[in-house]
Amino acid sequence: MIKIAVDAMGGDSAPGEIVKGSVDALRELTGLEIILVGREKEILHEMDQLKDFPHDRIKIINAEEVIDADEQPGLAIRNKKKASMNVAMRLVKDDQAHAMVTAGNTGAFVAGGLFIVGRIKGISRPALAPVIPTLNEDNFMLLDVGAYVDAQPENLLHYGIMGSAYVEKILGKQFPRVSLLNIGTEQAKGNEVTKKAYPLLNKSELNFTGNVEARDIMNGAADVVICDGFVGNIILKFLEGVAGGIFSTLKKEVNKKIVSKIGAVLLLPVLENLKIKMDYTEYGGAPLLGVDGICIKSHGSSDSKTFKNSIINQAYPFSKGKVNERILEEIKK
Repeated sequence: MIKIAVDAMGGDSAPGEIVKGSVDALRELTGLEIILVGREKEILHEMDQLKDFPHDRIKIINAEEVIDADEQPGLAIRNKKKASMNVAMRLVKDDQAHAMVTAGNTGAFVAGGLFIVGRIKGISRPALAPVIPTLNEDNFMLLDVGAYVDAQPENLLHYGIMGSAYVEKILGKQFPRVSLLNIGTEQAKGNEVTKKAYPLLNKSELNFTGNVEARDIMNGAADVVICDGFVGNIILKFLEGVAGGIFSTLKKEVNKKIVSKIGAVLLLPVLENLKIKMDYTEYGGAPLLGVDGICIKSHGSSDSKTFKNSIINQAYPFSKGKVNERILEEIKK
């Protein structure tokens, strides 16, 4: 049985959507047990609204404190030891849970991963690493998307090692193609960090395919795309904005003319398929790779569907895939 600790109080829609998403995950996975961490009275109230789910596979651990979205991360982790996020992370640290999932404060999540769970030996910095859908029915991992805004060449090498291990173990891709996000494909392009990272990656045992430009990543040019957290966060939010903008524009254009509405009915199956391809909620959250435990960050605005997918598409397979063991093996080399 895989045990997942859930921060029931994290995110914009907590605890309602978080509890519902957790229960939906239980319904889909018979080998799953959920530990809801948060204000017990509020959690029980939300559970009372739901019916027909396996009560014997869900537990509650009371945690009255909550880390708010605007709190200073380091202080929140240090001062709010009984906060739901902190308690969930300690369950992972103490081997009482195989993984934890939260939609709460990203900065506190990264700080907690470092100071509570701890780093994998040999990893200099952890990285937030979401799986991004592409336009050719494939996907790739992008890291880092904001655990740290800057990076050193060695950090980028470690990102490549961690991303490659995850993609191989969880997505089932043998010898994943690892590329360095850059302003050009030539080795000499980029800033000082990327120029120094290139030979490190090239000499490693990774399947390093060189630099990749941003315009090519959505066409499946690489399985793992590495960059510093500043660039990665901008790329991630830009992609989210573009996806939302495309469908908003299509809706406006379709509603202008009757002929367009008729055409839209015929194209509806195609448009729905495209929407699914570009929907980040299908993949759920992003793992914090490099910490000595499994910590998943779901989107702050997660609804029940997004949170459920963070559990069944990220936390659950990660718990069974022995990704951290593989990362440690590669770092030792």
